[in-house]
Amino acid sequence: MFTRVELKDAAKQQIKGNIGMLFVITLIVSLIMSASSFLVVGPILLTGPLVLGLANIYLSMVREGKKPAMEDMFSGFNNFGQSLLLYVLIAIFTFLWSLLLVVPGIIKAISYSQAFYILSDHPEMTASEALKESMRIMDGHKMDYFVLCLSFILWILLGTVTCGLAYIYVGPYMTATVVNFYEKIKG
Repeated sequence: MFTRVELKDAAKQQIKGNIGMLFVITLIVSLIMSASSFLVVGPILLTGPLVLGLANIYLSMVREGKKPAMEDMFSGFNNFGQSLLLYVLIAIFTFLWSLLLVVPGIIKAISYSQAFYILSDHPEMTASEALKESMRIMDGHKMDYFVLCLSFILWILLGTVTCGLAYIYVGPYMTATVVNFYEKIKG
C-alpha cells in the first residue's frame, strides 16, 4: 500500500521550486473569496470553481511536474455548473449530517473530500456522480485520511504561532500530500 511518510516525502519533492507561485495563487484565491463575501451569494458562486481550479493545479503538478500558472486558478470556471453544484451539495450534506452530531458530519466530510479531484479528472461527471465516487473510493480509507490530516497538527500550530507565515509552506505541503493520497486510493 503506502505510508504517510511516502506521501509526505513525495509532496515535499513536488512542491520544491513551486512554493512561491502556489502561495501567490492561494493568496489571490483567498483575496477573491474575501472580497466576494460582501455579496450574499458571492462565496457560493465562486468557491466551487476556485476549488476546482486549485485541484487542477495540484493534480497537474503532482502527476506531470507541471509548474503552477496563475491562469490555471480560473480553470474551474470551465466546469462552472458542476463545480458550483458540487460545492453546494457538499455543504448541504455535511451540514445535515452534522445535525445528527459532530462526528457523523466529520465522517461525511471525509467521505466527500476527494470529490473535486474526481471532478477535475472527469469533467463529464455530474456533481452527484463525483460525490458518489468520492464516497466509494474513500470507503475503507476514511481513517487513513483522518490520521493523515492529524499528522499535520504541529504544522498547523506552527502556522498559527507565526501568524500565518508558515502557511506559505504548510498549505502547499498539505494539499500536495492529500493529492498524493488521492492518487494512491483512486484506482
